[in-house]
Amino acid sequence: MSPGADDANVSAENGEDPVRREGPSHRTLKSLLGAWALAACSAEETTAVEDHLTECAPCADEALRLRDAVGLLQAERGLDLDPMLRSRVLDTCLGRRPARIPVPAWAQPYDTETARLDALLADIGPGEWHAPVQLRWFEEDEPVRRKATVAAVIGHLMTVDGLVAAALGLDDPVALGGGDPTGRTEAYWLGSHQPPTRAVRTPWREQSHTLIRTVSFAGGGAAELDVPYGAFDLPLKDALLERAFECWVHADDIAQAVDYPYEPPSGAHLHQLIGLATRLLPGTLAARRRAGLAPPMRGLVAAGSPGRTLHLEVEGPGGGDWWIALDSPAVASPDRKVAHIAMDGVEFCQLAAGHVSPQEAAAGQLGDKAAVRDVLFAAASLSRL
Repeated sequence: MSPGADDANVSAENGEDPVRREGPSHRTLKSLLGAWALAACSAEETTAVEDHLTECAPCADEALRLRDAVGLLQAERGLDLDPMLRSRVLDTCLGRRPARIPVPAWAQPYDTETARLDALLADIGPGEWHAPVQLRWFEEDEPVRRKATVAAVIGHLMTVDGLVAAALGLDDPVALGGGDPTGRTEAYWLGSHQPPTRAVRTPWREQSHTLIRTVSFAGGGAAELDVPYGAFDLPLKDALLERAFECWVHADDIAQAVDYPYEPPSGAHLHQLIGLATRLLPGTLAARRRAGLAPPMRGLVAAGSPGRTLHLEVEGPGGGDWWIALDSPAVASPDRKVAHIAMDGVEFCQLAAGHVSPQEAAAGQLGDKAAVRDVLFAAASLSRL
């Protein structure tokens, strides 16, 4: 008998035309019913079997019997979950890898920048921890320079991070009082019996991990918690952005000192850091006027009313458009625009860090020259040790 004769006879018995029939044979499909009932067929086999069941009553009856039999092989289960299931799943996950918790969007730049700096520190040699680092910022419109070491810079970051830790009720790893960042750093450097060494990396990194873990568990309400910075307070969400900004700036200082390549933050994080600087500019402008470092306002404006406005256009990754109120407590309004500054995002951050002077900033300038000068100098005034 030829190979297809038996299939043809079976097809004939079931009323099928062996000439017109295509695809797998009746015998092949019947042999797949057991696997189909167990959901063990491939997608193509499942489609072929189910198409066949709509045409072949004997196979359809057999398929139902097999499916019922498979159901009897499985223990009956209720719809309620085992109350211990969550605990077992968590125990298994924690045994396989460290726990992961969602980090708030406003804390992600700090999380990323501390991790990037830690990776840089892991790559430098033991002797490079004492490499000289040039710290730069502006005070009263004058550039200031201060020499430190890589280890001393990490100690500086740790002491200022302690302000955030204290606001969250956490331990201060250097046990320094006061809320002035510069004062805390000077006290830490002067109080050390010997120059900081690479041993400072561990407490600094543990502190950054603790801060991220704490704010992640604290939820959204913690974002507005006040963090004292001596002369002013910042909400926690802005304080961690400020810490991310300083971490990046000093990481770049360290990278230059040890001749190591270092990239700016991602565009999304850079945008957040620029946004923080622009939010601080109106208050900084007002403080400079009180200190006699900027000319007085040209007219009184009621609080909350539109006042003179500068359009800051930041180009490149992280860029965007910001409107700066020039006459605090007035608010910014595009309709009251008197000047326009356009500059690269990284260069704007370097200006705010005191690494580029207002005179050297490569800014496109239009409109009121005095307003442009006030904003550029105010941006440089955001810098500090």
